[in-house]
Amino acid sequence: MGHQDAARERTRTIEEMFSRLVPHYDRMNRLMTGGRDGRWRTLAVQVSQPDGSVVLDLGAGTGDLSAEFRRQGAGHVLGFDVSASMLARAEQKFGRDGIDWLQGDAQHLPFADESFDVVASAFVMRNLPDLEGSFEEMARVLKPGGRLVGLDITHPPNTPWGRVLRFGFEQGVTRVAGLLSGDRSAYRYLPNSLSGYPTADELSAMLESVGLIDVSYRRLSMGAVALHVGRKS
Repeated sequence: MGHQDAARERTRTIEEMFSRLVPHYDRMNRLMTGGRDGRWRTLAVQVSQPDGSVVLDLGAGTGDLSAEFRRQGAGHVLGFDVSASMLARAEQKFGRDGIDWLQGDAQHLPFADESFDVVASAFVMRNLPDLEGSFEEMARVLKPGGRLVGLDITHPPNTPWGRVLRFGFEQGVTRVAGLLSGDRSAYRYLPNSLSGYPTADELSAMLESVGLIDVSYRRLSMGAVALHVGRKS
């Protein structure tokens, strides 16, 4: 199987898995993060400087990040996701007041160059089959001076406490979520999604390699989550 075929197959697998999770998705997010994911999204929007911006929410899921952008003053948000079921739930929750919902593949964004002031994602980057190619697409559709903001789980620091965090995520929280949701296979996938995923420093280097400047990141949740920010020159 070629690289592109493998990427398409993984995209289909991700779409099917997240579509199955729609009835439980929001509740499980609150459970697995101890209710902190909302605060992380709020922070991700704040650092994007959203006032009046045209925003692409990549992997919008059930719409929480898109809605937060609107709450903080974004002019228009496009919630983009591979799963039609997720987007249907997002529209049910938040409607279309300043937000449009569109199904599609992050590796092939159907937008003209320099279309958005902000391209943002929350808990999506680990699921992209071709992360570097997706970053190239994100940078392409950003306007000069625009910001790319990515919030996701990351490899905890290689310290005793970092190892405790990783063990708790892999063996504790995700197993409980799988049991309560009735979809153990999906929640087994989550800790495995860090396998082969870049470290926070490596991710910063990837963002710089597609032409972004002023790239930085901030660790959250005692190091288990990273918020990356870069700007298009």
